[in-house]
Amino acid sequence: MYEATLRIESSAPFAAVTANTDAYLELYCSDHSDLLVVRGGDPDRMLERVREHVPVRDSLRGPEELVVITERCLQPVDVPTIERYLDETDSLLLPPIRYESGRKIGRVLALDPENLAQLYADLSEEYDVTVEAKRELTSLQGSVPFVSLVDALPTLTARQREVLLAAHRNGYFEIPRGVTLEAIGDELGIGRRATEEHFRRAVNKLMDAFVEYL
Repeated sequence: MYEATLRIESSAPFAAVTANTDAYLELYCSDHSDLLVVRGGDPDRMLERVREHVPVRDSLRGPEELVVITERCLQPVDVPTIERYLDETDSLLLPPIRYESGRKIGRVLALDPENLAQLYADLSEEYDVTVEAKRELTSLQGSVPFVSLVDALPTLTARQREVLLAAHRNGYFEIPRGVTLEAIGDELGIGRRATEEHFRRAVNKLMDAFVEYL
C-alpha cells in the first residue's frame, strides 16, 4: 500500500474557517450532518467563524478545542476536489479531512504508486497542490495508529512552524550543526530570543505529542 498527504487549494466553507488563523479543523462526514473538531485559536472566535458558514446544531468548547455538530451535511454544496478523482485512480481518502490555513489536506491510500502519481497529476491541472508526505506501507509499526496518526499532530503557531521548517531546511539538526538559531532569526526577520522561544515551544509540542509512540 502507498499513502500520500496532499495539501490543496480549496473554496470549501471549512477552508475559509481556518484562513488567516493558527487553527486547524478536522471534518467527519455523515449523510445528514458533519462533526467538526477545531484545535488551536480561540474556541469562541472559531465557533463564530463556523457559524458564518454553516448552521450549528450543538457545540462543546474547551480551552484549546472546539467540537461542533452541524445542522446538515455540507458535502452536497462543497466543491469536490480530491473526491472527484478517487474512482478514476482507484484511491481511498482516509478520514478525517483536514483544513488548515485555508487549504484542504487529504490523506490518500492506493495499492499502486502509479495511481497516486496520476491523482496528483489530475489535481495539478486544476488546483495548486503540494505533496506534504508520501510513504510505502509494508507493515503496522508497533502501537502507531495506521489511520489516525494525524490526530497526534500538535497545533503549532504559524511562526513556530516557520522557525522549525527553517531550522530543518538550513541544517540545524545535522551533525555538525549547519546553522544557528540567531542566523535563522536573521533570515526570518525576528530577534534571537524570539526565535529561540518559538523553536523550543515547537519542539516541546512535538515531543509531548509523539513521545508515547517512541
